[in-house]
Amino acid sequence: MATGRATIIDVATPLGAPEQARDWLAAAGEAELSAGLDVLNRALHAFRLVTTDPHLNSVGRQQTLVARIGFGAGEQVADGLWTDARELHSRPGRQRRARVLEPQARLAAVLGGRERILACEELALRARLDVNQGRDREAALQVLVALDAALAELAGDRAAPVLGDRLIELRGQRDAAALAGQAALAGSLSDSERETVVFTLSRIEAALRARAVAHA
Repeated sequence: MATGRATIIDVATPLGAPEQARDWLAAAGEAELSAGLDVLNRALHAFRLVTTDPHLNSVGRQQTLVARIGFGAGEQVADGLWTDARELHSRPGRQRRARVLEPQARLAAVLGGRERILACEELALRARLDVNQGRDREAALQVLVALDAALAELAGDRAAPVLGDRLIELRGQRDAAALAGQAALAGSLSDSERETVVFTLSRIEAALRARAVAHA
């Protein structure tokens, strides 16, 4: 498996004296790492587009084998070196055994041909990535397509009888989502249109979770 290393340098945060830098390092943690991953993913997204490589993906916290945060002089950190640094260890929250096993059970059903993956599931995941990475226009367009796919696929799904209220809710979002999509084509989104995109996506995701529970 190929691995890579990336160094994100925050040139906007001068640390001054060594004591100040060490105080910053002692207090720094996951928030600073998350900000660094945001910068990395924007660069990866741009690289994916300019190289037309559809297989280049974003990096999440769970994909980091080793994560370090530290400080150093300009040429030093440009070479991936530090004056001082510390490793950040991810501590995932504890989950009930049933919650841990749910994805495993569904994966087995999918691979065994007993469960069908819907197109709207993939579209919703892409939309969630766009939302999380601040790509508002792409998110608006992706949510509109995901919504149309969800309305078509869930209506014909065997879980449809228990999804009635959720389908009504999704249909009620169609016009607002279409307006947000049109705004995305024309330029930037307003705050209310951005809220519509995020809310509509959350309702698609809720419907898909309800479907998974019904199938289980």
